[in-house]
Amino acid sequence: MEVESILSQLDHLNTISSALDVPKDVRQEMIRQVADYANHFIEELPHVKGFYERQPASLEIGDHPSTLSHLLALYEKEVVGTGINAASGTHLGYIPGGGVFVSALADFIADITNPYAGVYYASPGAVTIENEVINWLKSIFSFPENAVGNLTSGGSISMLIAFNAARDKYAIKNEKVVKSVVYLSEQVHHSAHKALRILGLEDVVVRQIPLDNHHRMIPDILSQQIEMDQSAGLMPFMVVATAGTTDTGAIDPLNELADIAEKNNLWFHVDAAYGGFFILTSRKSLFDGIQRADSLVVDPHKGMFLPYGLGAVLIKDSSTVLHSNRYEAHYMQDADKDELIKSPSNLSPELTRHFRGLRMWLPLQIHGKQPFIACLEEKLLLVQYFRYLLVRNGFRVGPEPDLSVSYFWYPFEEDADEKNKSLMQQIHSDGDVFLSSSVIDGRYVIRIAILAFRTKKSTIDRAMHMILRCLRKIQE
Repeated sequence: MEVESILSQLDHLNTISSALDVPKDVRQEMIRQVADYANHFIEELPHVKGFYERQPASLEIGDHPSTLSHLLALYEKEVVGTGINAASGTHLGYIPGGGVFVSALADFIADITNPYAGVYYASPGAVTIENEVINWLKSIFSFPENAVGNLTSGGSISMLIAFNAARDKYAIKNEKVVKSVVYLSEQVHHSAHKALRILGLEDVVVRQIPLDNHHRMIPDILSQQIEMDQSAGLMPFMVVATAGTTDTGAIDPLNELADIAEKNNLWFHVDAAYGGFFILTSRKSLFDGIQRADSLVVDPHKGMFLPYGLGAVLIKDSSTVLHSNRYEAHYMQDADKDELIKSPSNLSPELTRHFRGLRMWLPLQIHGKQPFIACLEEKLLLVQYFRYLLVRNGFRVGPEPDLSVSYFWYPFEEDADEKNKSLMQQIHSDGDVFLSSSVIDGRYVIRIAILAFRTKKSTIDRAMHMILRCLRKIQE
């Protein structure tokens, strides 16, 4: 191809491709439109429903460019106006977070500057921020300075990294898989079972340890089961405890479980994805023993109210994590060989990754930790207040929760489960406040999960009015 032809084509392609580098005046107008939309969205949150039981219309990608104003209107109607309003304080159904505003600014800055936060050599500043967030987490949970950690997309990937380290430490592979034993409870998050399957451990022996009346794992039964399995020639290797179960908010007796794991040389994993940050509150004593875990999962997009997409894992034995995840390639040869645990990519399956650390580092730097602690204390009181209102209005509630998750049902004289299902359907159809359901001890129940930072006393009063409104419809 002639040089003149190449130059001509380059000029033509440059004219078209330059559209991706938006001019300053257009940028300013787009930022203004997005800022106006964000402000309108936040200001309207106290007045909108928590759940919209409708499906979106077409959101297919067209062949022709659209204006930002048109797309924002489309987003408002077909995304925000469908399903759960997760940014609202009226999300009391699953485990909400909320998405604090400063984190959104952090993501905007991170996306504009786009540092590569996977390898220290590529962006020492960005990786240092990631590692400072990990250091902050280690200090909260009293993990040693030489422990390692990684910021992940959420609890599922954190669980995967932790279980991978445990598998490799105990060399659970080949014929050892079917004789190896994992101990957990029926309240364990499903991501634990998913991680085992992904890691090729689907065929390990999984023991579900019974729970007490407060839905906590019973240590004596765990100890007895381990002894029985050892006597039968099996190889126990991991105990999975939960510090804040999804269904009931229960915290397993961590210190006693740590004793048992240590005595039998088992990997002790604690899933604190939902409940972990309550260690900063008046409930700190319930977490005694969490510092003894070999690995710990916690989700800042839950208890720190950050946008979805930020989990964390802490692991004490760095050698196992490096064995599982470190990989050398010729095109990475410029990286410092001594950096190892500085680089997130050596501690995770991810090589390319979002610069997640800024979305937690910036809010902590701007707000400090006290507003976060106050929010968590508030949620503990709000669940007590909600339970009081429910009992006063004739509902039955589960045992006193450790944290901010509880459940309730109405004691219909006949077909109680079916009628509570109908009540749940009415609540979803109403949608003013979003709640969810579960089955606990064989009973159909409605769950309360209070965690969003925008959930206030007025939200609980609003939820109670909705529940009574829906109950009247069932009773008509």
